[in-house]
Amino acid sequence: MAVPGPNHLYIAARGVTQGRRAGVASALGVETGTLVHIAAAAAGLSYLLARSAGLFAAVKWAGVAYLVYLGVRALTRKGSDDDEPRPQPLRRVFLEGVVVNVLNPKTVLFFLAFLPQFVDPSGDVPGQILLLGLVIAVIGLAADLAYALTAGSLGGRLRAGTLRYASGLVYLALAFVAAFSGAGRTARG
Repeated sequence: MAVPGPNHLYIAARGVTQGRRAGVASALGVETGTLVHIAAAAAGLSYLLARSAGLFAAVKWAGVAYLVYLGVRALTRKGSDDDEPRPQPLRRVFLEGVVVNVLNPKTVLFFLAFLPQFVDPSGDVPGQILLLGLVIAVIGLAADLAYALTAGSLGGRLRAGTLRYASGLVYLALAFVAAFSGAGRTARG
C-alpha cells in the first residue's frame, strides 16, 4: 500500500494540479472505492468477477476508457500554458477517485488473493473479510493522504501548463498500464 501504484499516481496528479484539498478528496474517493471492493469481497462478488473472463475484461476496459477520458480531458483543456487549470469541484474529484478505484480490476484480485490467506474458514468469513479489509483501508488512507499532501505542496511550485500536461500524461500512462497488465489472463473454472 505504501509503494506507489495507480491509485497513488492518480492522487498525486490531483494533488499536484489542484492542491492539497483536491489531493485529500481524491484519496478519500479512492478509499471509498476500497470500501466497495471490501463489501464485494465479503459478499463473494470479487470471486465471481475474478472467475469470469468476460466480466473481468469489462471492468478492466471500463477503467481503461475512464482513464483515457481523464487524460484526454486534461490534455485538451482550453487555455494557454500559463493559465491556471480550472479546478474541479471537490465532490467531482472525490467521485472520480471512487470510480478510478472501483474500475481497477487489480484491486479486486488483491482482495481475492490476499484476504483469504488470513481468514479462518471455520469462522465468520464475511465478517473476517470486512474487518481485515477495513484495516487495509485505514492503512491505505494513511498512505494516500501522505501522497496527497506531498503532491499538493509540490503543485504550487510548478507551472500550470506543465501541470496540465503532466496530469494528462499520468492518466494516459495509467490507462496503458491497466490495458496491458494481465493481458494473458483467462478465467479459471
